[in-house]
Amino acid sequence: MKVPILCFCLSIAIFYGCSTSQQVAQQPTPTPDQPVDSVDFNALQKPPQAWHHLDEQQTQFRGISSQRAYANLLKDKSPQKEIIVAVIDGGVDSDHEDLKEVMWVNEDEVPDNNKDDDQNGYTDDLHGWNFIGGPDGKSVDDDTFELTRIYRELSAKFGNVDTTQISGSEAEEYAYYQEIKSDYTEEIEKLVSQYSNIQSLEQSMNEAQQVLQQHFGDTTYTHDQVQSLQPTNRQLAFAQNVMSYVMENDIDSTLIADQKKQIYEFAKYGYNPDFNPRHIVGDNYEDKTERYYGNNDVAGPDASHGTHVAGIIAAERNNGIGMDGVSTNTRIMAIRAVPNGDERDKDVANAIRYAVDNGANIINMSFGKGYSPHQDIVNEAIKYADDHGVLMVHGAGNEASNTDSIPSYPTDQFSSDSSAELWLSVGATSWKPNEEFIANFSNYGNQTVDIFAPGVAIYSTMPDDKYKRQDGTSMASPVVAGVAALIMTYYPKLTPQQVRQIIIDSTVKYSNQMVDLPTSGNPDQAKQILFPELSASDGLINVYRALQSAEKMSQ
Repeated sequence: MKVPILCFCLSIAIFYGCSTSQQVAQQPTPTPDQPVDSVDFNALQKPPQAWHHLDEQQTQFRGISSQRAYANLLKDKSPQKEIIVAVIDGGVDSDHEDLKEVMWVNEDEVPDNNKDDDQNGYTDDLHGWNFIGGPDGKSVDDDTFELTRIYRELSAKFGNVDTTQISGSEAEEYAYYQEIKSDYTEEIEKLVSQYSNIQSLEQSMNEAQQVLQQHFGDTTYTHDQVQSLQPTNRQLAFAQNVMSYVMENDIDSTLIADQKKQIYEFAKYGYNPDFNPRHIVGDNYEDKTERYYGNNDVAGPDASHGTHVAGIIAAERNNGIGMDGVSTNTRIMAIRAVPNGDERDKDVANAIRYAVDNGANIINMSFGKGYSPHQDIVNEAIKYADDHGVLMVHGAGNEASNTDSIPSYPTDQFSSDSSAELWLSVGATSWKPNEEFIANFSNYGNQTVDIFAPGVAIYSTMPDDKYKRQDGTSMASPVVAGVAALIMTYYPKLTPQQVRQIIIDSTVKYSNQMVDLPTSGNPDQAKQILFPELSASDGLINVYRALQSAEKMSQ
């Protein structure tokens, strides 16, 4: 799933004097049974490292209450079943110190003997499979966006066509080409604008740093010192506004360089019609029924996203290192199908089928796109998983859009009157219990987003035994997948349908909470709406309440 490019509203802060008066502060992580003093969220720049595990009654942080659940509800219980969660993503570092003990192992496969021992069609698939890898061991890293692929295909047919010669049978397709061309052009213009904004921010930040260095005499000034300034001239006021914004949003030269790099890669790969890396895979891409291609490299060239997702679900608990996953007694099946760009429908369909056929109980899909030209084959795979009792959890998307009207694919909808039963679409919340409760990038939908879960500043595993905070519905989805796995492992007699319903019914509603409606524009102009209007369940996932419901239902 594409991570949204940061929207910098620096010009608003500079020219209209908008300053949030935040202070640098770090709240300690409380123990499960030890309430903290009142938290001043306006004075807090970052939440506790494991905030998504916390309980609101005990800490005021709107986490999922997993620490409390383990300490109270599960302390005298033992897991009853090992649960397999398939992570369809960009790759998972199976050797990570916090993941290597929780990776799914295909016990019917002899490692690295270059034979398909279990005859499932995939050779040496010890921890999963890579559907965007080739027979020579290479893998697709960057790929185009689906919009670009559709534009490329239609441009070849209609780019230089004489419109007076278009037949009646082609008129509808030509009209679609015009629509796609307009959408493609709009995205290119957005990219240019985003790059210009980032350059402006970089220049303003450099100027402000020079002014403040001269004022304070060095570069070690703090946020408190910047906020306490009493500017005597326009230059110092400018510097105060800029650096307040920069410090409060953790912006530095590294972040700006990363954003520039992302835009460069979008231009070079994602929106480049001349770029096509599919030859690396070596399949017959036009044959959408083809299933047995790829290789067993489940990490691929860039396993950062999938590794982060896997850690949220099931990083080894209580091992004294890193962080704890939501679930225990859970195994991660790594399936690589998502490049840096948009995943292809054929690969997604095959990844889902692989997960089902090899024993996954849950499939996490932290990816999505706005176009799905071969949606039918993905729908068939989703129905296959649905028919086999596999719960599918999908990140709703990071476009700040209403998916009731603008879908993010894949979806659970087979047709206007038919949909998957075992599907959960997940929006993202932040750690702030106010109008900023909903992540400003999160998609939403009163009919199509099922539930919300923490998805901002989530600390989890990264390749090479590293850890990092990340934002996205990509992070919210594995929180829900982890909760589902935890219920299944302690209450294995519950059906997947019952587990899904328990998760939905046990949400925390916040019935009167007004929140800023996510917007891709200026956040200062965001409309406010009641939180329950943004999802079908009206609420935020809570594992403590879900386990209580599971206990009652199991009696």
